[in-house]
Amino acid sequence: MKVKHNKYKNTGILFELLVRKITSDTMTNSNSKAATLVKKYFTKSELANENQLYQTINNSISLSEGKAESVLSTVLDLSRKLDRDQLSKEKYNLIKEIKENFDMVDFFQAKIKSYKLLASTYILLESHNNRKFANPESIITSKITILEHITSNPDTKMSLTPLVEDLMKLDKGTRALTYKIMLEKYNSKFDGLSTEQKEVLKEYINSATDAPKLKEFLNSKFEGITTILKENIDKITEPALKIKIQEVINLIEPILESRKIKDDHLVALLQYLELSREIKVV
Repeated sequence: MKVKHNKYKNTGILFELLVRKITSDTMTNSNSKAATLVKKYFTKSELANENQLYQTINNSISLSEGKAESVLSTVLDLSRKLDRDQLSKEKYNLIKEIKENFDMVDFFQAKIKSYKLLASTYILLESHNNRKFANPESIITSKITILEHITSNPDTKMSLTPLVEDLMKLDKGTRALTYKIMLEKYNSKFDGLSTEQKEVLKEYINSATDAPKLKEFLNSKFEGITTILKENIDKITEPALKIKIQEVINLIEPILESRKIKDDHLVALLQYLELSREIKVV
């Protein structure tokens, strides 16, 4: 029997997507149902314990082959100590609540940078805890993927989002409190942004690992700004402001031609959106 990956039951993927949804919600000052689900299912539970195994593999890096084997064998041994019935029950209830609160297609459409690693971890854990004979090929392939990750250097490390990494460094109690105050912190931080600027930040988070989609979105915003500036530049009577607008138009052109997305592009876009808003007001 070949163990097939199921992203809907992959604890690591479910956790990553929920945390990403929390971040997305904060950008729009929305009450985050995802935060409630994380606190409910990933604190003092079997799901939390299994997620810790996923994160142990993900956070292990630059180890020797011997240490990598030791990490993997320890994770597999610990997985056997999980209450499988309780784990299945918690996972079933979590997925049920996700279906009730989110559009499943939208929820799972975000691409995860460490997807292959998380999928391999799922296959290995499921195979290790299934009494039926599993196809050796899928197990070996998954094990190789995990060991390559653990023994790779930092430059090639596949990691979760910075937010997930920061959260995983906290103990469970502090982490639960963090989920509660995170919305207030981000709502305060981004309170001064316009609706369109918040939309850009939200898209930047949701599509951070989908470069073509993100590039298309950013380009559409830059092109919209260029159109607004070109339509209004002749109406500006102040010479200094007119020069500034022309400089912005000139700066946008190489960004549109660039193949690589940079953080500077996001910062520039937020600034240019504010400028275009002011120009329309003028």
